[in-house]
Amino acid sequence: MPIRTRFTIWRPLATAATAALLATALTTPASAAPATARESLPVYSYDNAVREAVWVDTGLDGDGDGRGDRVAVDIVRPREPARQGRRIPVVMDASPYYSCCGRGNESQKKTYDADGDVVQMPLYYDNYFVPRGYAFVGVDLAGTNRSDGCVDVGGRSDVRSAKAVVDWLNGRGRAYTTRTGTERAEATWTNGRTGMIGKSWDGTIANGVAATGVEGLETIVPISAISSWYDYYFAKGAPLYDSGPDWLSNYVNSPDARARCAAVQRELVEGAPRTGDWTPLWTERDYVRAASKVKASVFLVHGMQDLNVRMQHVGQWWDALARHGVERKIWLSQTGHVDPFDFRRATWVKTLHRWFDHELLGYDNGIDREPMADVERSPDQWVTSPVWPPRATHAVTLRPAAGDRPGVGTLGLRPGTGTETFTDNPEHGETDWAAHIDRPTPDKAGFTTAPLARDLRLAGSSRLTVTVTPTTPTAHLSAVLVDLGPDTVRDYAASGEGITTLTDRTCWGASTTGDSSCFKETRADTTDVDHTIVSRGWADLGNHASDRGAPLTPGRAYTITLDLAATDHVVPRGHRLALIVGGTDQGLIDPPADTPTLTVDLSRTSAHVPVTGGTAAFARATAGQPPAAPTPTVLDGVPEPRTTHRVPEGAR
Repeated sequence: MPIRTRFTIWRPLATAATAALLATALTTPASAAPATARESLPVYSYDNAVREAVWVDTGLDGDGDGRGDRVAVDIVRPREPARQGRRIPVVMDASPYYSCCGRGNESQKKTYDADGDVVQMPLYYDNYFVPRGYAFVGVDLAGTNRSDGCVDVGGRSDVRSAKAVVDWLNGRGRAYTTRTGTERAEATWTNGRTGMIGKSWDGTIANGVAATGVEGLETIVPISAISSWYDYYFAKGAPLYDSGPDWLSNYVNSPDARARCAAVQRELVEGAPRTGDWTPLWTERDYVRAASKVKASVFLVHGMQDLNVRMQHVGQWWDALARHGVERKIWLSQTGHVDPFDFRRATWVKTLHRWFDHELLGYDNGIDREPMADVERSPDQWVTSPVWPPRATHAVTLRPAAGDRPGVGTLGLRPGTGTETFTDNPEHGETDWAAHIDRPTPDKAGFTTAPLARDLRLAGSSRLTVTVTPTTPTAHLSAVLVDLGPDTVRDYAASGEGITTLTDRTCWGASTTGDSSCFKETRADTTDVDHTIVSRGWADLGNHASDRGAPLTPGRAYTITLDLAATDHVVPRGHRLALIVGGTDQGLIDPPADTPTLTVDLSRTSAHVPVTGGTAAFARATAGQPPAAPTPTVLDGVPEPRTTHRVPEGAR
């Protein structure tokens, strides 16, 4: 089980004098706030803010042109503090999308005036936080927009793009007033205290920079972010997309970078073979292994039905941070790849404001003493947990057992016997399997509990250890946990991934002619279902012995463990919990070269599922309950997942 740390330990400010200074730094000259200030106020002019650009030297020459790469840094900051000799903290979003693809639900891009200074900064961060005494910094990753270098998809160039800016903000780096000139730019207006935020690739960069342990990065807010790039492309050898990081690099590189980054493209192709083997390229892009270096606090946000940056990224990162005592907070929604600004807007802005006030200004506003986790239990209905996973959560070993019909078995605490057999059908997946859970079908083996006598909460990451015998040299496996019962959920498989965008707008901060703070409202997009997928996991059986795949011997039994994604889900009283084992999960993993038939040894197969209350809670929920009567009804769920994105970006 992961180690859980109470969300009550917080970095103290160095001295009371420091706290007083920080509190004073965010007020007008006419009314200095006391050290007990609890909220920064919009007292500075946004219309009159300083808008400037600098180019920070990364210390790399990724494009091989013989000069150091400089990344473009666009800055919006209040004018008044610098005039009075006071320094302010920074909110920073480092992104590859500021020119190629846009940011947010409305795909906003940076725009510039005739002098090259930013006019529109995407999203609301500058509109909201600059009047409250923060600077906002938008960094173009190397190889994108106005930056030199090459995109290397989460590697050294990507991470150094942002880390070099944090260093410069803290007086340790070099920046220039132009892309090629020699005039130096100094960050004399900031105290260096930086918070990084961003969705998808942007949040991934925040994870990567935090994993360097850079001084001055006080907090990160990764939204729908990757924690290990291998796990974006593969699940224990099973390919999740029909492309690799070279495709993604080419997608976001600027036209200039595409012309000069052929060598980096070759490195990405050669270092990320489609075999799914772990290579040094993936080690460099695995931030989880460097969690011990993280000094920043982490406020993590993710959709539990995100099929782009999947929930596997949450469990492993969260658990690693917990093991190293990192201060953290988490929001888990029912959405897919959606920003909290678009599923819980007012509460999100208020919470983020308080988080940055506490972490970057040192305000004692109580957010550190509030529950660690907010979880969306049903559309727009949220619950909290003091710690996450809850303290009483323990892994329960569940055993599949054969039933009275092929492929329709039971799930409980007692070891099973016998075997179940299925044949991979790449045209079917989790939705088909769950819809026909009570029927023998040739492409899955399903196991269910009896209807529950009590609610059962699953919180955290699961795993399935399965022993199977294939008939072919290649085989893929999928495992899903399913809540069988009626519910109303966000429709994460629809185009909005759980939200509908409206025409009305609400405003969050100050505006200028070129940069409005007003954004389209949204509402939950819901659907009624008979089953809900709770957690998923996949593997290439050829990776049973190591992180490098090997051909299988038909007729030989292999044991492999599939890691299932983290979740927080309550299976209500009267519903059933199901475990399904299948082959290719259509739309979510690519099929193997062959079409195997696989025989599951039930006596050597078990699922380890995190249940609040542990084995005793599971036993109480299932005690004395008769098996469910077979039903011919097809159980409706969300539509089959579409072919998922190959781009961890944030238009949705």
